[in-house]
Amino acid sequence: MRKNILIPTDFSRNAWGAISYAIDLFKRESCSFYILNVYETSGFEMEQLLIDHPDRSASEIAQEIADNELNKISQRIAFRDEAMDHNYHYISQENDLVPAIKDIVEKKDIELVVIGTKGKSDVSNIAFGSNAVMIMEKIRNCPVLAIPPNVIFIEPNEIVFPTSFRTHFKKRELKHLVEIAKLTNAPIRILHISQEEALDETQENYKALLEECFDGLEYSFHTMDNANVSQALQFFVQSRGSEMIAFINKKHNFFTNIFSQPMVKKIGVNAKVPLLAMHDLRN
Repeated sequence: MRKNILIPTDFSRNAWGAISYAIDLFKRESCSFYILNVYETSGFEMEQLLIDHPDRSASEIAQEIADNELNKISQRIAFRDEAMDHNYHYISQENDLVPAIKDIVEKKDIELVVIGTKGKSDVSNIAFGSNAVMIMEKIRNCPVLAIPPNVIFIEPNEIVFPTSFRTHFKKRELKHLVEIAKLTNAPIRILHISQEEALDETQENYKALLEECFDGLEYSFHTMDNANVSQALQFFVQSRGSEMIAFINKKHNFFTNIFSQPMVKKIGVNAKVPLLAMHDLRN
């Protein structure tokens, strides 16, 4: 079955990195990639262009710029994508980013959104840009895979899945983690960051449920004693050289809580691990 993947772009180097990563990750899969640019018709640069082209509207100018840049991406993809069953659709529209993504996710039955963790305008001393955080928080009906700058695709050596064993798991919620693990032959490392001496009965039950969800895959359980979840996760990933993190966003503010201050300061510009954010389907 053909997979539909949406990749927003602001034509930055980081956005191109996300496109490249997605192409390589799904090189053996039948995929339709939707490359989206959302543009504005206001701002200083647009004012200058309107002065230079008084006979044209801001919408016309912005649309032409977007189409030209998308054409450049199309040419770059044609040179680098050797997969037999990939096709591409290019979309440009005047809109706000999140509503545009939500609309295309619904209309095109998108299964995965792939983004760069930072865009053209995001500063270098933060790990995750404002648009990346917003997309991972607001796009609730589709998983989001965030790719840090300068990450070249290699099949991940392992995927770290942090959990408290205190929330219910559904196989549908974990579908994309399972799929990527199968595609790349990556084992899943289930990380429990413990603040108690032993799992209680509820946690044991959820642990058993997770074993059912990962049946047929290579996986292992790991425990760390640490009151600070973000620090423990960072230490685990860095000490092992793990190459992907996946989590289920059970609450709207999970990403903000785990990966904002002081976590972003601690990761800083060394955030080099792709991050798969899946969502609680009951939200």
